[in-house]
Amino acid sequence: MSSDWKPIWQTIKLWHEAGREIALATVVDTWGSSPRAAGSMMIVDEGGAIEGSVSGGCIEGAVIQAGQDVMTSKTPQILDFSVSNDQAWEVGLSCGGRVRVMVEPIEAKLPFMDKILSAICPVMLITDCLSGKTSFAECGASEKSRLQDKDGTLTFHQILEPPLKLFIIGAVHITQAMVKIAQSLDITTLVIDPRTTFASEARFSGIELSTDWPDEALAAQEITSAAAIVTLTHDPKLDDPALEIALKSKAFYIASLGSRKTHAARTARLLAKGFSETEVARIHGPAGLSLGAKTPAEIALSVMAEMIGLYRKGGDK
Repeated sequence: MSSDWKPIWQTIKLWHEAGREIALATVVDTWGSSPRAAGSMMIVDEGGAIEGSVSGGCIEGAVIQAGQDVMTSKTPQILDFSVSNDQAWEVGLSCGGRVRVMVEPIEAKLPFMDKILSAICPVMLITDCLSGKTSFAECGASEKSRLQDKDGTLTFHQILEPPLKLFIIGAVHITQAMVKIAQSLDITTLVIDPRTTFASEARFSGIELSTDWPDEALAAQEITSAAAIVTLTHDPKLDDPALEIALKSKAFYIASLGSRKTHAARTARLLAKGFSETEVARIHGPAGLSLGAKTPAEIALSVMAEMIGLYRKGGDK
């Protein structure tokens, strides 16, 4: 999901340390039926080995050849494939779309490699598409990768979002369904529940568990703008302390399970604790989209869908 760039950069690091030549191909602009979004990446080495993709496979051959060229010339290329371009038909892009791909030698980006891999907030690489000159900056969570043509200078602003982290309070039946969805989306998950009968390896095989009290467990974590916190226990002794930590954090999504009556009581308790109405309004309660969900799996889906929708749109609500 948000972190599909990270395996590419981990491979760049490995290949570079092994002394391999590398060309980086990045989708910088799309229109119509292009299968990969702006910011999607592929790398190729001098032997033709590749990682990642910039299409559904229809233009990779041309991109690999361009990669070989730029490793020799050290000069970036912009490849333009569309149905109005004869080359597009040659490579199989006949389904009514357009994609522009920048292919460049990796050297200009290597100084930022460690910063990219260790980033805990969204970062941006700004690349001059003609020279390959690159700068690095932190950026807001709502920014998106884009191609910018300003005063005759073409630059690509690539946003690298950190991996999402999901903190779930309560190792309940809904949680079991939520972690399966999270795994399919490559979202790192920590399930927190001091009740060891619920938070057991038998019920959550291969999932990171904490049996600390929720506020203590969350206080030990770095909660960034790429974090979501969901409470599912219905028990104020467990949910409320977690929400107090969540409301003081940068988490982009905070949600609590329960009826409207339960949420009204929860809101009153947090207001009495000194939180403002604006702060408490960050909580999505009842958690999840209004799908008419009944089963634990359906409820899990509604919560995860609400979380992903909010993340992609940006902001708390």
